[in-house]
Amino acid sequence: MTAQAGPRPDIKLNSVTCRFGPRTALRNVTLSLTERRIGIIGRNGSGKTTLSRLIAGLVAPDEGTVRVAGVDVCKDRKTAIRTVGILFQNPDHQIIFPTVEEELAFGLRQLGHDKPAARDGARAMLARFGRAEWHDRSVDSLSQGQRHLVCLMAVLAMAPKVIVLDEPFSGLDIPTTRALRRFLDGLDATLIHVTHDPGALTRYDRAIWLDRGTVAGDGPADTVLANYLNAMQEADDADADL
Repeated sequence: MTAQAGPRPDIKLNSVTCRFGPRTALRNVTLSLTERRIGIIGRNGSGKTTLSRLIAGLVAPDEGTVRVAGVDVCKDRKTAIRTVGILFQNPDHQIIFPTVEEELAFGLRQLGHDKPAARDGARAMLARFGRAEWHDRSVDSLSQGQRHLVCLMAVLAMAPKVIVLDEPFSGLDIPTTRALRRFLDGLDATLIHVTHDPGALTRYDRAIWLDRGTVAGDGPADTVLANYLNAMQEADDADADL
């Protein structure tokens, strides 16, 4: 299954600072991302979620710019939804319609498809995942893992060049996590995976380690993840000595 073929989109953050009241979530972050699989790692409060929402255009930087494939994703929302999709940690924060088909068709209507074309596109996506019989299912009747899959299908139906995954496996059982990983591994779209779990990023091309709103590490995933784990172990050892 592929969401998008072709050259990798450039994801560029230039001197980005993002504040929420008195708290600075990200401070003067500059990144240029072109790899197929990119992980974002860090402790809670490090700025990971803010970075994911900046890339998806859901929040605006207080300073600096964010562009994906040349698109200012915050200012040009119409083009941004064709360029970047985001899969949230909690599907209930993403799903807004009562039936599966309506949920999948909504994004296609946003792209300009008429109602019959959006319906056909939704059913085609369900068929690709072997879930054709879900078209009239109530979302409330689905399990947590099944709702995650609905959200993923809704994102893929819009064929974005970049998909941001914000802790996508948190709270899921092992079989559901494995199934979603298989779906995601088969995608050609650029994936940016935000997580606190280094094990989720072991086969990735690049990792960005955030700490207190700044980039503490950036490079090949195996190197950055090893440095991150060492730092976390040293911090835990220091806490144990107190």
